[in-house]
Amino acid sequence: MTEQAMPVSVADFRAAMRLIVGNVSVITAGVDEDRSGLVVISMVSLSAEPPKVIACVNRSSSTWPLIERYRHFGVNSLGPGHQRVAERFSGFGGVKGKDRYDGAEWTTLKTGAALLSDAVAAFDCSLDEMIDRGTHSIVIGSVEAVRTQDAGQALAYWRGGYRPLDA
Repeated sequence: MTEQAMPVSVADFRAAMRLIVGNVSVITAGVDEDRSGLVVISMVSLSAEPPKVIACVNRSSSTWPLIERYRHFGVNSLGPGHQRVAERFSGFGGVKGKDRYDGAEWTTLKTGAALLSDAVAAFDCSLDEMIDRGTHSIVIGSVEAVRTQDAGQALAYWRGGYRPLDA
């Protein structure tokens, strides 16, 4: 016997997605005083030749228009020592815009996008395309430069919280 197909509720979808383990990355966009960023667990490789990544960014975020305006963004894969960075970029405590960058060291490589100096992996990307689907845009970027500091650890998101991951 089959169950009657019912539409998936937002609550059920979110509960199921919290069971998917995801790498915590901070997307940065903008320059100087006109910058913001957000946490994503939806950044993946699109292509190795040429190097391209994709991330899903909510169009109602303060970061989305900055990616569109400046045509570049940074992707910073976080380690366990970056939980406070993740919390700031998640908006904990009402932290917004350029204030999310406080308390960490940032650098730039090629495009001018801010990259976390001690990120596990940092990707400096120029914007290729933004594809709107639902509430989000699939942001496709060409990787212009990359930095790595592999310490055998990562910060993961699972069951609604940040969790350290050791090799």
